[in-house]
Amino acid sequence: MSLMHALLVALGLSVAGNAALGWAWVGAREKSATTLVERDNARAAASACSDATEDLRDLADKRGAEAKKAQAAARAAATGRQQAANAILSTPPAVPGNACGSAQVRVDGWLRGRAQP
Repeated sequence: MSLMHALLVALGLSVAGNAALGWAWVGAREKSATTLVERDNARAAASACSDATEDLRDLADKRGAEAKKAQAAARAAATGRQQAANAILSTPPAVPGNACGSAQVRVDGWLRGRAQP
């Protein structure tokens, strides 16, 4: 009986060892599958982020070009207004000795200039 008992114990240990190895293998396989899914999700998120970044870069370039045009137009308008202001400031009083009269002449001239298209 002792040989049979020893064989049964060895068989039981072998079955227990195989069961433990099987469970370990199943756990490793599930962990590997989860890792692959996480990797694929991370790649998809990174790709979406890259696409969105490229879209934002294109939009920024477009807005930058529009801003340069607007800045150029503003510079041109400012130059014209600065020249007009310099002309007004350098013009001697229209009515010497009468600041209100001179101001009225300037305002009338300015209003006439606004009425022209």
